[in-house]
Amino acid sequence: MRYNFSFDIVKHSRKFFILSIAITVIGIVALATMGFHLGVDFKSGTTLDIFVGQPIDKAKAEQLFTDAGFSPASVTIGGTNQDRVTVRFDKVLEQDEVNKVMSGYIAAFGDQVSKEENTVDTALAKELARNAIIGVLIASIGVCLYICIRFEWRFAISAIVALLHDAFIVISLFSIFRLEVNLPFVAAVLTIIGYSINDTIVIFDRIRENMRFAKIKSHEDLADLVNRSIWQTMTRSINTVVTVLIAAVCLMILGSEAIRLFSLAIVFGLISGAYSSIFIASPLWLMLKKPTFGKARKVSPAK
Repeated sequence: MRYNFSFDIVKHSRKFFILSIAITVIGIVALATMGFHLGVDFKSGTTLDIFVGQPIDKAKAEQLFTDAGFSPASVTIGGTNQDRVTVRFDKVLEQDEVNKVMSGYIAAFGDQVSKEENTVDTALAKELARNAIIGVLIASIGVCLYICIRFEWRFAISAIVALLHDAFIVISLFSIFRLEVNLPFVAAVLTIIGYSINDTIVIFDRIRENMRFAKIKSHEDLADLVNRSIWQTMTRSINTVVTVLIAAVCLMILGSEAIRLFSLAIVFGLISGAYSSIFIASPLWLMLKKPTFGKARKVSPAK
């Protein structure tokens, strides 16, 4: 039975390809001109997590640092009772400098004040950045090998392009909006890769299943099959992204400052992943498959 669909995704695939290329170019320009707003995980610096034991506002916290002669890169108030100050410095603080900061807080809030210190030197920051890139590359190669074994190389190339498309869009958006890039961001990118490939595999699996029972005689027949396969999995794709998106938005709004950017990256990635799985991956596979099909055969007249 023919599956009824209202919009021919394959027919308009060129428009989606152009849109993705345009976004990629904008991202490349943004990265080349602005770079990343790196967090302390990827550049040398010190982070202090100070527990003061009673509610404190941001203005008061910043004033205490100013009085001690410091200008931190960021100051964030958190904790159940707004009793925790997380401060980041762009430089590595010496022990006497840390003691000077803590002396000001102890004088203001008493001996109940405690701290957790995290320092990243230049060598460690470079190593973390290098390991993050290696981690993403290894994940991509692993995905490519898995799809080559389970499907074929054209599926693998299409999936990797869609996967890198999603990761690059998230990276570009963080560069354009000057959002902080740290280790949770890397975790978010790897999570996005997992989600994107899962959604893409579902559509690929439907294409392969439909090909087992279809009589494909031309590229047009295959295009029709791909379009039907995408629409047959459309409800599943939409339900999945909406469900996870609700959870990610709730974490972004209600969660702590530490996971807010992680949640935002997930939101970007979910939207991009749904888009690439539906509009990029399968049409790209069809384009790679096209050379294996000639034009529809002409029926020879009966003798």
